[in-house]
Amino acid sequence: MKRLLRYWLLAVFVSTILGCGLAAREIKTRAQSERTDIFREVNEESPPTKGLVDLEIKTSVKTHLENYYFIEFKNSAHGKPEYPFLVNIDGQASLWKVTGQIEVTPKYDESRKRIPEGGEGMRYVLDRKVRLASGPHNIFFGLPGEDYFIEFNLTLMEGEVNLLEFQPGYRSTRGQGTQSFLNGVKNGQVFLNKNLLVQ
Repeated sequence: MKRLLRYWLLAVFVSTILGCGLAAREIKTRAQSERTDIFREVNEESPPTKGLVDLEIKTSVKTHLENYYFIEFKNSAHGKPEYPFLVNIDGQASLWKVTGQIEVTPKYDESRKRIPEGGEGMRYVLDRKVRLASGPHNIFFGLPGEDYFIEFNLTLMEGEVNLLEFQPGYRSTRGQGTQSFLNGVKNGQVFLNKNLLVQ
């Protein structure tokens, strides 16, 4: 029985490492631009010219503070001053490093239910705007610090304000079944103009 349990734990560990390794390789590949003419980052308030649209990309990720865990990978992005976000649109990549802020929020709501982002941690907020052609696009959104990515297609209509939001889902605490930012990002949802696009 003990041998069976050891084999099962080894299989789970190996599959986790391989899964993370595949995600890390894909993120590394997509961080390289194949093109440079798809989008440009904009800060001005002037409206896009005919045929172009603005896409505002927003997300917020919370991690534990640096050295929270006794054993942690040296290259972990958790709790560091900056946290990387990768966006690749139709082959053009941009890696944005966002400065974090320490955040302390209640761990439980009024009904004593655990809040996934509750507690002391480091908050990283991404809010960038890019200008690109209207029409269909392939979007690759990656969190290199989590070895996580999501890829999807969307169509941007000319003359509309376009807001793309990523909402992270965190891993559950073993034995409790409650999500917590302390465990890292597991998955996420993508919204376009407040409408669920990818789950």
